[in-house]
Amino acid sequence: QVQLVESGGGLVQTGGSLNLSCAASGGTFSNYGMGWFRQAPGKEREFVAAIIWTGGIQRYSDSVKGRFIISRDNAKNMVYLRMYNLKPEDTAVYYCAADTTTVGPRTTVDAYDTWGQGTQVTVSS
Repeated sequence: QVQLVESGGGLVQTGGSLNLSCAASGGTFSNYGMGWFRQAPGKEREFVAAIIWTGGIQRYSDSVKGRFIISRDNAKNMVYLRMYNLKPEDTAVYYCAADTTTVGPRTTVDAYDTWGQGTQVTVSS
């Protein structure tokens, strides 16, 4: 059974950068798509970025396109989210997710069957 553990969240000022990491274990990581989602207080969980099993195709939400970069290292069973030019509206709990039924990259919450515990990102104005 796949398990995901995120790290790298924290507090940053507007315009700053953060790098999130997600470590996967218990499955064949290189076979499936991976994604990042976020959930702000009082809001639904939303898509941020996704990456195909090979890493060669990425998808981004319009709100983060050009500022965030998703990548993966299949040799290390890791997926990353590099976030630049952060804004207060990026404040949320960020979740790593695995789509173990396809190679990805899918962009909807219900496409993903395995989730990490989340890591808080707070951007101060």
